[in-house]
Order: sequence, then structure tokens, then C-alpha cells
Amino acid sequence: MKKIKRVFWIVLDSFGVGELPDAGLFGDEGSNTLAACAATGELNVPNMISLGLGNIEGVSCIEKAAAPLGAFGRMGEQSMGKDTTTGHWELAGLVSETPFPTYPNGFPKEVIDAFTEATGLEVLCNKPYSGTKLIMDYGREHIATGKPIVYTSADSVFQIAAHEDVIPLEKLYELCEKARTILKGEHAVGRVIARPFKGEYPDFYRTAGRHDFSLVPPRDTALDLMMKSGLSTIGVGKIYDIFAGKGVSETYRTGPNNVGMERTSELQGKDFTGLCFVNLVDFDMVYGHRNDAPGYARALSEFDHWLGGFMEKMEPEDVLMITADHGCDPSTPSTDHSREYIPFLAYGKAVRPGVNLGTRKTYADQSKTILEMFGLDLDKTAGESFLGEIEA
Repeated sequence: MKKIKRVFWIVLDSFGVGELPDAGLFGDEGSNTLAACAATGELNVPNMISLGLGNIEGVSCIEKAAAPLGAFGRMGEQSMGKDTTTGHWELAGLVSETPFPTYPNGFPKEVIDAFTEATGLEVLCNKPYSGTKLIMDYGREHIATGKPIVYTSADSVFQIAAHEDVIPLEKLYELCEKARTILKGEHAVGRVIARPFKGEYPDFYRTAGRHDFSLVPPRDTALDLMMKSGLSTIGVGKIYDIFAGKGVSETYRTGPNNVGMERTSELQGKDFTGLCFVNLVDFDMVYGHRNDAPGYARALSEFDHWLGGFMEKMEPEDVLMITADHGCDPSTPSTDHSREYIPFLAYGKAVRPGVNLGTRKTYADQSKTILEMFGLDLDKTAGESFLGEIEA
């Protein structure tokens, strides 16, 4: 096949393309993030359509390309979950057969007592909550008492919200690090998340100081194999946090989508050999979880506009891969993630256009394909490479 030097692997966080067969087990029957966005009339994604987004099996809500420029398909999830950590780990070749613990009734007394003992602080809330509603309901009491607000969601997360004028960022991060050391064994949640906010009631607002403290992957992923072989593994956005730094040689934390896209464009001008792994989080955090379907559709349209310029500037030895990590249908009553297929689009001189990969069993097929692109060991991670199907 043609030589490949750089792979740009972009995760549109939560961009699902239809319910998985087991969606009912997760309460997600009928979920379809792409269809929800298309139904708003705000979706304008000609570049992804040209690559084959509408040609993906099961997609009927947008137009098909007569001659797709890329390879395309959809992928099921083998891991028992629908969260960010589980999804990204599976993308990188690590299938989580046991789901991370969740706490629909809040954290048990032993966890909260251990946190209080470790930090010297009592907590507020301790139940599942919408993050934006949480600070409205508990923000004033937090400011008056100095107690951090601990809460969770349908995901495997231990979240700590605090006003930056009451608990400064560095102190908040210290609290999260202490929580991370406590939350192990049966209580090994996928992520501990710092959720800082500022302002005065009723105008509280979240700030950009969010930080995720993830579990360390229990086994090597494709990122580790690449880094150990001397290849670059550059993380943009939440990638470093999701993998607790394991297998990531260089990182750029970005915040909003536009910053992540801008950083990715800058890295396109950098000479490296290996992987640039990008997470664009706004689709999930700003739109999916807030059931803002028009906003989600507009954000996809903004990404697509940027994508056109990125594709034009690709080098002959570059490969672009676009995918997701789970769904988050903004049109359902739930504000949680949804159990969906994820899309896959690939483009570049080394990729044969118009290849329909159909439905793949696992997200991990993507990283297995990347490993084969660089001639690395294919026996140490999950998935099956499809390089032979897409190589030009």
C-alpha cells in the first residue's frame, strides 16, 4: 500500500448514528443522534456527506453521495457501557467486559466518609444531577458553607463542583486527586471530574477549568504500542485525561470545539510520524447533555466547514479518520449518553474511495487498522484490521 506517515483520528464526542441491538438494556430504544440533528433543519454537512456519511448502513436521514470520496461504515460496541472512557478505550483496542460502577442513588456512606476523612470537608448533594441545575440549586449553600458539591450522573463519574472563589482550581484538583485514590476496587469509577464555576446567583456559570481524572487503562492500548515503537501519539482535547496519560507522548488541552479544531490545524503543519488523536467535546457536553438538538446540528455544521479546509491541506502520506465514542441523542427525554452505533469515515491518498465497510463488531477495529498501517504487532489489542479493504 501507499506509505502512511500521519493519521489524524478525530472523535466527534457522542455523535451516534442509530441504536445498537442491545439499546433496550440501557433504556435507549430509538436513539439516533444523527437523525435528531437532521430533523432540526440546521444540519449542513456537505463534506462528511461527500465522504460517505449518508451511505453508512442504517443511515436514511441525510442524502447519500453518488461516488463517496472516502471509506465508510458503522461500528458496534463490545464493551458494557456507553461512556467516554469505555468508548475511547475500546477505540484504542481495550474492550471493557465489566461495566464501570454507577450510582443512581448517590455514593454509599463508606465512600463519602472516606472522602471527608481524606479532605477534612463535608459534602453537599451526593446524588445524580444535571450539572447546570446543580450549581443553581446548591451554589449558594456551597458559598455559605465552603462544602464541595459532590454528585454523579448515569455515567460512572464522581464529580466535584466548586466556586473558584471558594475553592480555587488547584485546591479543587487536589480534592479530585484524593477522591481518585479512594475510588478503587468495587468503587473504581471511570472518571473523577472537577467542575469549577463562577458568578453570583442566579448567574452562576461553569468555567473552562474542568479536568478529568481517569482510571489508568489496565492493559496496553494501541497508543502504548505506537509510543513504545517510537511513533508520536499526540492527544488533543481530553485524550490525555481519558487515558490518564498512558500511551500519550504529547498533549494539547483545548476546551471548546473551535480551539480543538484550531489546534488540529496547527498540528497539520507539524512534521511528525504517528498519530494525532483528537476529541471534540462540545457535541456531548454543550449540546447532547443539554438536549439542544439545533445547537448540536449547528456544531456539526461548523465542524464540517472546518473539515473542508483540513482535507484540502492534507499531505499525500496523511490519513484522516472521523468517528465517535457513543451517542447522546439530544431529542430524547433523557440527557444521558445513548447506546448507539458510531460512524466511521476515512480519507486520504492511501484510502480507496467508496469502500463500504458495512457494520463492524467493535470500535477496536479502527486502532487495529492504524497499527497495521504502521506495521506494528496486531496480537496485543482487540479488534480486526480492515486495512486490506480500504488501502488504495
